Amino acid sequence: MSHHFDTKLAKEDPSLNLCDFYLFEGVPGTTVMAMIVNPDVGLSASDALHPEGLYAFRFDLDGDAHEDVTFKFRFAEPRHADGEEHLHVQSFEVRRATGDDAVRGAAGDLLVEGETGKVATKSGVRAYVGIAPELFAGDASALHALLTAFYQNHRYDGDAFQHPQNFFARRNVTAIVLEVPTDLIGQGKVHSWATISLYGHAPEMQVSRWGLPLITHIFLNDPTSQDLKEQFNTSAPSEDVDRFSKAVADFTEKMTTYAGSAENPSEYGRQTAALLCPVTLPYELGTPATFERGRFNGRSLGDDVMDVMLSLACNKPLADGVSPDHDRISVEFPYYGAPYTKDEQIGVTPVPHPSKK
Repeated sequence: MSHHFDTKLAKEDPSLNLCDFYLFEGVPGTTVMAMIVNPDVGLSASDALHPEGLYAFRFDLDGDAHEDVTFKFRFAEPRHADGEEHLHVQSFEVRRATGDDAVRGAAGDLLVEGETGKVATKSGVRAYVGIAPELFAGDASALHALLTAFYQNHRYDGDAFQHPQNFFARRNVTAIVLEVPTDLIGQGKVHSWATISLYGHAPEMQVSRWGLPLITHIFLNDPTSQDLKEQFNTSAPSEDVDRFSKAVADFTEKMTTYAGSAENPSEYGRQTAALLCPVTLPYELGTPATFERGRFNGRSLGDDVMDVMLSLACNKPLADGVSPDHDRISVEFPYYGAPYTKDEQIGVTPVPHPSKK
């Protein structure tokens, strides 16, 4: 949940909360993309997807920060699963769009149709939507302490991470996973991001975006400028340099000044903003995915992105002491292992949704 509750709509409707995005090589000749929504399924969130939601994976093939190929999921109205009042089943369709259709609307060539909770397969395309284990790991309390010291006390508090606790341990989410023959995307290096839009009785309206982990929670989290999060989620990568690079540069300049970790904090801030904006996930198709401070190349399910982004923000090695649960990663599609059972979740406190406080 590297982007949990970062918009007003996400706080009201978990199915519109785009928490995470993964991009990696699948079986030879294929590429896998995965989007995470519904933080804390089963404890504080439903497993249903929004019937007027357009859940999209977007790919820029030529480096201009505009999508050239888009894969879109649409879902029917949810119905209760047999004998399970709290579990839902929805039919879905996946389309591939290019040209103007890649940018807006629900149009595109139909790739596969299916039902949540089951793997759908057609012509080398595989899709799965269902409850999955949360694989993002992070010490949320320590991050809050780091940022509180930064904004309120104007100091660097690396000691906040001395008592590791994975706030996301043993939680479940809804995973939207798609594996396609790589030639349906393109070749070489791509830049990708995921979005959720509302599309139905009114004109399409983008409500959530994910390009790199923790952008809104670390780099755009000034208490006096919380509207930046809303602006980010409704905007496109092509706007990022103009709209968000100054905020990213200012944050990293101040953080490295407080930490004493850069000879020239102003220059480091500019370099970090240039690295992160436009906010898209680069990936060399057909190569092993690895998300490291010195190299963003897709993102595998086991990458510990919190440590990477913390170290980048502070310009010094900084680890929160927790990591993804690799025992819950599978070598077979949909690459997520079994969700956590009720017995495994004994003692796990439901996430307090802001809209219900």
